[in-house]
Amino acid sequence: MPVTRSISAAAVLISNTASPHQFIQRIEAKVDGSQSGALAFSYTLIADMNQLLIPVAAAARRADDLWRHTCFEAFIGMKDGGAYYEFNFSPSRQWAAYRFRAYRDGGPLNAEAVAPDIFVEQAADRLRLAATVRLDRLLVIQPGTSLRIGLAAVIEAADGSLSYWALNHPADKPDFHHPDSFALELALPGERA
Repeated sequence: MPVTRSISAAAVLISNTASPHQFIQRIEAKVDGSQSGALAFSYTLIADMNQLLIPVAAAARRADDLWRHTCFEAFIGMKDGGAYYEFNFSPSRQWAAYRFRAYRDGGPLNAEAVAPDIFVEQAADRLRLAATVRLDRLLVIQPGTSLRIGLAAVIEAADGSLSYWALNHPADKPDFHHPDSFALELALPGERA
């Protein structure tokens, strides 16, 4: 997938070849950067929803292991560095946030200050999840920064099996943390401090 340099990008996620589900037609993903210092992520899962396990709505709160069930993920890294953030957004409205110094070298962010706003709507043939992350609450990301973005999803079928979707699958096994999975480039508005 070619690198896109803008304040908005959209793509269709692709399944890891080891884990496709026939009842999933496609997953569309979009990210928009705003002048207010936020990134808005949008995911649309188009599928036979009766064949999927979707977490039920719950109180919006931080939770671990969301990737063990249907969830959507966003990875945010600086173009000129190895540090990055990971956000998990569940249809239950639970979320998780992590900060990494380098490839898989990091841990959870527990601060409620980084809590994303999550909106979910579901119909018989689709699920849409929108999440907004405030970048001014994340260390080291400044206005005017060029970001590398990875968008991904884990989808749980009714039989409990998981399929893995991303912008790019650079390895045989799903690895959303792989630097080549960060396939979008987004130039934030503003000037660097």
